[in-house]
Amino acid sequence: MVKHLEPVVTDLGEFSVARILPNSEKRMVGPFVFLDHMGPAEFAPGQGVNVRPHPHIGLATLTYLITGSILHRDSLGNCLEIHPGDVNWMVAGKGITHSERETLETLASQHSLNGLQCWVALPKEYAEIDPSFEHVSRFDLPHYLFEGVSARLVIGEAYGLESRLKTFSPMFLLDVTANQGVKLARPNPDQECLIYLEEGGLRVDGLVIQAGASVLVEPDANIEVLRFSRMILLGGKQWESKPHLEWNFVSFDRNRIAAAAAQWERGEFPPVIGDDDERIPFPAS
Repeated sequence: MVKHLEPVVTDLGEFSVARILPNSEKRMVGPFVFLDHMGPAEFAPGQGVNVRPHPHIGLATLTYLITGSILHRDSLGNCLEIHPGDVNWMVAGKGITHSERETLETLASQHSLNGLQCWVALPKEYAEIDPSFEHVSRFDLPHYLFEGVSARLVIGEAYGLESRLKTFSPMFLLDVTANQGVKLARPNPDQECLIYLEEGGLRVDGLVIQAGASVLVEPDANIEVLRFSRMILLGGKQWESKPHLEWNFVSFDRNRIAAAAAQWERGEFPPVIGDDDERIPFPAS
C-alpha cells in the first residue's frame, strides 16, 4: 500500500514552501516531525532568505540544500555557510537560538534556492541535553554507488552505511539518484519510510509517482525508476508516543512549551552571536 502525503504550500512572497510534515494523514515519520521543501526559487539581488533569530527546544534541525546557500548563525557562536550536499545538524536540547540568512556576496547578485528543512524530535531522555551543532561537508558523508544508483547517506544508518553524526533514535535520510529501469531497494524494512520525489518518475507497487510527490511506502515495496530520478528517502523507527509541536518547540509536556514561550518573550534565551539586533516574536494565539 502506498499513501500520498499532500503538502500544504505556503507563498512567502519571495518564494514558496511545501510543508510535507506534519500532515493530516501522518504527524511524524520515524523521529521526523517537520519537513519543508523550500523553493525552488530564483531571487533578484537584495532578495532571498532572511529568517531572523528564533529559538528551539526538544528537537534537532537538519538543513540540506539541493541548490543555493544559507548562512547559519547560532547562540553557540557558530557562523558558517551551508552549500548543496552538506549537512547542518543543530541539536537544540534545552534551548538554542539561531538565524538563517544569506551572505553579502549571495545577496549582491541573482541567486537560487532549493532544499529541505527537517526537524527531528528528541526522545524524552535526551530532550533537555545541552545544545550542540555540527556541520559535515558532502565529501565526508558516506556514499553508495552501484548499477545506476548514487546514494548519499546524510544522517543515520541505511544500505549498510553509517553517518558520523550522533543521532538519538534509529533514523535515516538519503539523497538518491537512479537511472531509468533501476529497481530500487527500500532501506531499513523494520522502520518507517517516506519518499520525496524531487525529480523524475517512479512506479511504487504499481502506482505512478511524479516529481513533487511524497509517499509512505511499505517495507516490501517494489520501487521502479521510470526515468532518471532524484529523491529523498527518510524515516526511522516508529514512535508509539508522539510529542507536542508548537511553533519552534517540541516537547512531551505542554507546560514545558508554555515555559519556553514565556522565556523567549522575556528575552531569556541566549542571543545569536553576531546577529542579535532583531528577532521573531512568539506568534499571537
